[in-house]
Amino acid sequence: MSPSAIDAAAARLLEAYETRVPIQPLTEEFGNLDIEDAYEIQREQIEFFVRAGGILRGHKVGLTSAVMQRQLKVDRPDFGSLLDAMFYPEYMPIVAGTFLQPRVEPEIAFVLKSDIVGPGINVAQVLAAVEFVLPSLEIIDSRIRDWKITIVDTIADNASSGGVVLGSKRTDISDLDLRLVGCTLRKQGEVVATGAGGAVLGTPVAALVWLANTLGRKGISLKAGQVILPGSVTASIPVIAGDTVTANFGNLGTVSATFG
Repeated sequence: MSPSAIDAAAARLLEAYETRVPIQPLTEEFGNLDIEDAYEIQREQIEFFVRAGGILRGHKVGLTSAVMQRQLKVDRPDFGSLLDAMFYPEYMPIVAGTFLQPRVEPEIAFVLKSDIVGPGINVAQVLAAVEFVLPSLEIIDSRIRDWKITIVDTIADNASSGGVVLGSKRTDISDLDLRLVGCTLRKQGEVVATGAGGAVLGTPVAALVWLANTLGRKGISLKAGQVILPGSVTASIPVIAGDTVTANFGNLGTVSATFG
């Protein structure tokens, strides 16, 4: 895809952020897009936000469940960037209108104590670099109308990133087998989904290894202090103004988000 077409696609997504109006799938408007093009479109948008004063605070991994990979006909995850403006404090109402088509996913967030420089990173190196884990809720969103996305559309749209709410209970990763950490997701107090850490590529740690090596091949390292979201342990649920969503991860703690 030509640089001018990549610029045009990035501009379409930035327009959606500005106007709050979703756009048609990029794969319909720009028919020859591939995955590498999509990551270039994503990069242009992140660079735009950083030039405007945004600060990179972490990364996310998406498409880590088998069901989502089958749905989008892919055999690998994708990644996006987390900027400072995406983080919302727990128990403070989040303006639902900030997003276009918000959905919520419960995730086990990693916080790093040291840099991870890939490729060639293994599980032991990743575990040594994690300071602690937190319960979290990721707010996913799509600038693509009606969530009519392909793998290319979601990658270009910063892996459908929207926002993050972090819980306040920090846990040493050595105290947990993340595969076995269960989660109950409630909306308005009623159970709407359940899952466990093993839904994320077998273990959320595998998602972190994948991210470190994938970014490393692009010359990007994970930095100390960054938050890494490895993927959802349940299906996502839609939210609107007035909803309160709570994820209970057992010994890992709970985290809530209220949409005002």
